[in-house]
Order: sequence, then C-alpha cells, then structure tokens
Amino acid sequence: MQATQTQSDPGFRIPDDKSPAGAVPPSQPAGGGLSTTPPAEGTTGTTGIEVAPEGQAPVTDTSTRDIAIGGAVFLFLLVVFFFARNAFANHLVRRRVAPSSADTAGWLLFFGLAFLSAAVVLGFVNSTKFLNVAITGTLLVFGIAAIAGALFTGRR
Repeated sequence: MQATQTQSDPGFRIPDDKSPAGAVPPSQPAGGGLSTTPPAEGTTGTTGIEVAPEGQAPVTDTSTRDIAIGGAVFLFLLVVFFFARNAFANHLVRRRVAPSSADTAGWLLFFGLAFLSAAVVLGFVNSTKFLNVAITGTLLVFGIAAIAGALFTGRR
C-alpha cells in the first residue's frame, strides 16, 4: 500500500473571478497561514462590509411607532368595551338582577375584556418581548377570572 500524500492546500477557499484557479489572494500569505498585517487599500480580492446599499436608508427602529399604533388600538377597544359594559349591565337589570350586582358584573366584564385585549395587543406589538408567562400569562389569568366573575355575579 502506498502512503497518502499530505496536501499543501491550507483548506477550502473560493477563488476570485479575476484570479486564475488555484492562485492565492493577496490578503493571504503564500504559506497558507494567517496574515497579521491588514490588507493594503485598493487591494483586489478584498471588499469592505456594506451596511446599507447606496441610495437607500438604513433599517430604522419602528418600536415607538408600533407602540403608538398598539396604544391607539387599545384605547379604541376600551371605548368599545365601555359601551359593551353599559349594554351588559342594562341587559342584566332587564332580567331582574339587582342594579348593584348588574353594575359590578358590567365592570368585571369591562376589566376582563381589557386584560384580554391588552395581552393580544402586546403580543402584536412586540412578541419577542411581551409573549411570556410573566406578562401575557398574568393578563390572561386576570382577564379570564374577571369574565368568570362577571358571569357569576350576573346570575344572582
């Protein structure tokens, strides 16, 4: 058996379009080791990192805009839930529930819907930051508990 020959190639590299196949780029030393000196300006085969293409603006942070839109949606939902609270309380009074119990059930419904919608809006605003057990889980538990309390209070 013949012994395997050692290769003098330092490893895999992609050749430049301008250089012939197998030629070592000027930024690499001929021996295949790493060079400790930076490449000279204008050297072929080395390109800088381009952050944003020319003529286009770099990517901007939209978190404040997303929070503003989410806050506006949440305020709109609170107004809708306030009218739903009044309608629910009036419905319970028509069903011969005591007005104080109907009012309490209406407010519990309002806060339950507010907690649930806050969890949904925060999930849409920034899911990586707000979709966790500490924030969304707490809002969901309080929302479901308040709606269950509204249904239980409205039965008396």
